Amino acid sequence: MGGLVAIPLILSKELCLQHDLLTQSHLISTIFFVSGICTLLQVLFGVRLPIIQGGTFAFLTPTLAMLSLPKWKCPAWTQNATLVNASSPEFIEVWQTRMREVQGAIIVASCFQIFVGFSGLIGFLMRFIGPLTIAPTITLVALPLFDSAGDEAGQHWGIAFMTISFIVLFSQYLKDVSVPLPSYQRGKKCHLSPVYLFQIFPVLLGLSLSWLLCYVLTVTDVLPADPSSYGHLARTDTRGDVLSQAPWFRLPYPGQWGVPTVSLAGIFGILAGVISSMLESVGDYYACARLSGAPPPPKHAVSRGIGVEGIGCLLAGAWGTGNGTTSYSENVGALGITKVGSRTVIVAGACAMLLGGIFGKVGAMLASIPAPVIGGMFLVMFGVITAVGISNLQYTDMNSSRNIFIFGFSVFAGLTVPNWASKNSTLLETGIIQLDQVIQVLLTTGMFVGGLLGFILDNTIPGTQEERGLLAWKHSHKGEADNSQLVSKVYDLPFGIGTKHGALSWFRYLPACPKRQPGGKRMGELKAAGQESSVKASSERDSEIGADTRI
Repeated sequence: MGGLVAIPLILSKELCLQHDLLTQSHLISTIFFVSGICTLLQVLFGVRLPIIQGGTFAFLTPTLAMLSLPKWKCPAWTQNATLVNASSPEFIEVWQTRMREVQGAIIVASCFQIFVGFSGLIGFLMRFIGPLTIAPTITLVALPLFDSAGDEAGQHWGIAFMTISFIVLFSQYLKDVSVPLPSYQRGKKCHLSPVYLFQIFPVLLGLSLSWLLCYVLTVTDVLPADPSSYGHLARTDTRGDVLSQAPWFRLPYPGQWGVPTVSLAGIFGILAGVISSMLESVGDYYACARLSGAPPPPKHAVSRGIGVEGIGCLLAGAWGTGNGTTSYSENVGALGITKVGSRTVIVAGACAMLLGGIFGKVGAMLASIPAPVIGGMFLVMFGVITAVGISNLQYTDMNSSRNIFIFGFSVFAGLTVPNWASKNSTLLETGIIQLDQVIQVLLTTGMFVGGLLGFILDNTIPGTQEERGLLAWKHSHKGEADNSQLVSKVYDLPFGIGTKHGALSWFRYLPACPKRQPGGKRMGELKAAGQESSVKASSERDSEIGADTRI
């Protein structure tokens, strides 16, 4: 949930919406609604693993770079709350033109992801992309956002550190403490089951407690009421009006902000985010399969998953979330905690997101969270994303001076070049406006600069596959040979699509479609011979990880 709330709030400043809380709440509702649709598509027709889809920070960095172009910088009057009339046509046009530009770039870039997925090209690309490309790319997704985190947390550092303390307490110190909650299961009926609430919902619990304490400090007037005083934005009544203004029900729809527009600069910038998102998702698929007790996903399932994520980005662009969609690593981690790898649970979660997107008060409530509470969440969240990027180096030999140079240089250049380019944009002018914008967006996107340097250096500087981490990387994404019947049961398309219904002869040539075994007799033999071994393999896997694998 943290990512779904954080992304619209970060974007709102560059969209000139920092003083329009009602529209911020609409953006939050929209990203919830679209995430629900994308999750249903992924679980039913994509990779078919129990994995949540949601907004991605990989799109956020290039989006902010695009909106920082001189053409899209917010007018000075939109920074003054007293001059902003959120219902005026002039103000609406200011922020909607920027949103439509972002939408257009996401829609076009998503077509590339759809092509890469459904064509099976993702497998070819993974031959050249290893840990030393992925590590700086993901690391530089979060590092440039330190400014946003500092601005929000700096509104009241005490409240921000209180939020951090709660999140750290729940996620680290109390993660092994279970809470007995009533549950129902066949054979056991109603009974108390231990649930690790603190480890599953550390961010939600941390935000809720901090929010409650801010409310108490507001009612007791401990926090200053003077808008010019330090700490005023920690009060809950500074954003409280949005709850009364927001409608109870609001159905997001495609094109709600107008017809999307397209520019080359935006497309190339978002493409860098698309590539980063795809690489992260492939790793999530394998991790999700392992934790849910499923066999490693075959190539057709991975290709289909990436393709469906591309469709999800297309829908996100059409609806106007200001972002794309990707597989949530947080959800994969939750599978290891709950031991429940069930599609039904994820479908129920997707339906909850759909309802949350329709109920306008939900988005308004989340938009009313005090700024320093959000800042505290940002500090934790962006730190974790940075660490996730660095953790990819575990596959490489970090005693190698080659690898140390590639990673260190890529990350430092990914911070230095964008900083210089943003301050010296006039030196990059070629006289061709469209080309100038493309160069400016790419060079101010740290994840593009660092990822590109990591890719070039890793594939040109001599080094063994073991040294580069490619052997360990491939081994981690390669499971034991599982029974074909079990693989078919988990990853084949639902409702008999491609097997019983519409089983055309040319289906087997499509990279995203499951390969049919030739001959009905052979299938019958496989079914009879494999049933026993399938059950045995599944039970062994379940007992090994202690998972409820009702996929």
